[in-house]
Amino acid sequence: MKFENLKIRKESINLYYEISWIVEQNKNIRNFFKDQILRATLSISNNIAEGFERDTDKELKRFLYISRWSCWEVRSMLHIALKKKYINNNEFEQYYDKTKHISIMIYKYIKTLKTT
Repeated sequence: MKFENLKIRKESINLYYEISWIVEQNKNIRNFFKDQILRATLSISNNIAEGFERDTDKELKRFLYISRWSCWEVRSMLHIALKKKYINNNEFEQYYDKTKHISIMIYKYIKTLKTT
């Protein structure tokens, strides 16, 4: 199996495109905030890919945890985006739920790996 075929990676890439579209449309978002939320969102899929290409399940697990932490970072930033009115309540709920879903998928994948 290739990392490109993993459902969690595909969903995290979709999340990146959706969030990037939202922040690119909103001219009020500060560049530093835009850069940070996009880096954190992209980090989810990049760490899945990097971990998948490692030699051991232990290394893969490490990168999956990093990917999961990036989901939490994005969720935190979504709270700020809502408070700053960069996004509306519907967008917040939509993307918050997606990050929770991806985080759960990553966690379940971690649990399938051998403990070493």
